[in-house]
Amino acid sequence: MTRSQCRLSLGLAALFLAFFVPNAVAQNSVTILSGSELARVVPPGFYFEGLTAPTQMRNSAAARFGSKRYVIAGMVDTGGYAADVRAKYEGFFITDSRIKINGAKLDVGAYGFGFSQNGKLHILDLAGDEILSVSTTRDTELKRPRPLTMTRIADDLRFYSGRDYVTISAK
Repeated sequence: MTRSQCRLSLGLAALFLAFFVPNAVAQNSVTILSGSELARVVPPGFYFEGLTAPTQMRNSAAARFGSKRYVIAGMVDTGGYAADVRAKYEGFFITDSRIKINGAKLDVGAYGFGFSQNGKLHILDLAGDEILSVSTTRDTELKRPRPLTMTRIADDLRFYSGRDYVTISAK
């Protein structure tokens, strides 16, 4: 390989790295939404098992992976639901891309969720059937636990209910 061919190859490699690697990294970077960005993506209510319940905006959270992939969760007022539904359903969980929750795959969709007292997160379809159940981790170091929140940990997301959390990663 001549010297000019070597320089051309190195230049092309540098261009490739400059343009394509940041895009790949940006697609997986996590941003926690707040304020008007959060209000823009969180629905005012959610349908589950034949009823619509209003969203508790103060107990809603959302994150963006990259520039346009969202994970949105919110607690709802379950007062109109039967006691057995209220026992398993706390709110909604929406993802517009495939994700992993504690390593378990979850497809694009809108779901109900509930954190149980025995250390599990249950993801339910809109008919109330469980489609995913994963163990939670207890964060004893958390200073101010909230009913629902999301935090960024490197390129992943922690989805909390009080001190219990699961890890969400982009797939």
